Amino acid sequence: MTEVRRATADQAAFRDELIARGLFLESGVPGLYGRGATFEDIRTRFDGLITNAAAVDEPEAMRFPPLLPRKQLEASGYLHSFPHLAGSVFAFEGSEEDALEQEERASRHEDWSAHQRMTELCLVPAACYPVYPVVAARGPLPAPGIVVDAGGAWVFRHEPSEDPARLQMFHQREIVCLGAPDSVLAWRDRWSERGLALLRGLGLDAARDRAADPFFGRGGRMLAANQRKQELKFELLVQIAGDEPTAVTSFNYHQEHFAGKYGLKLADGDTAHTACLGFGQERIVLALLRTHGLDPASWPDEVRRQLWDR
Repeated sequence: MTEVRRATADQAAFRDELIARGLFLESGVPGLYGRGATFEDIRTRFDGLITNAAAVDEPEAMRFPPLLPRKQLEASGYLHSFPHLAGSVFAFEGSEEDALEQEERASRHEDWSAHQRMTELCLVPAACYPVYPVVAARGPLPAPGIVVDAGGAWVFRHEPSEDPARLQMFHQREIVCLGAPDSVLAWRDRWSERGLALLRGLGLDAARDRAADPFFGRGGRMLAANQRKQELKFELLVQIAGDEPTAVTSFNYHQEHFAGKYGLKLADGDTAHTACLGFGQERIVLALLRTHGLDPASWPDEVRRQLWDR
């Protein structure tokens, strides 16, 4: 069984306060919560801010379900880099007798997986993953490339935690750039500045820093060190609860990784490069609640104007 990451006293107190105020709805599973009406109102209004900020790029909108064909996940390399975070979908296959045995085991909360089989579906680990094969299937990219708005999709990471800012299922507002290396990297860096200004404009004390993904195993530590050295990933950090600030936004330059996996080509035949940005919407809402208070009616006028008076 996966170990549950324990919360600090500050994180636990904040989580309990969120539940008591109906902002989080308890499920009994660490890292899995419903959202109350106030929480969702803030989240969707912040989502609107991102839509407005992204309009300058004239992105193509794509929306996908929180499920991914298993073959796409296998082709992406995710299981090599992040096997500890992946989630796959299983379903019942068996006879009536098998179904009765499964129900009996389940009624006692025992292991009832014996008659479950892996399906062709996995849970989406990042909102950009469905974009690459869809764009690749069209053929060569138009010059100088394209920007895709993948929306505020549900994504899954199997890392149960008592920290309210570390969820197993959450919304990731993701935008992807596909094109020539120089233009893709410049787009990533522009958004790094744009995202920092956006969060600070909401009264959040955000800071930018080089970062690395949580790669798996000893080899993963080398990958993470190389990622930091090449400045392939930046994060925006905000204090939510606990001793350390929390990453709420990331800006990632993939170089040829996804383009090579899916055959993404430029008009001249060269392999495209890709970059993405992701806003962790629940974390940003939590940062706003922690910074300005749990009642949005009492938030600073400037913050309210941006979220409610657009």
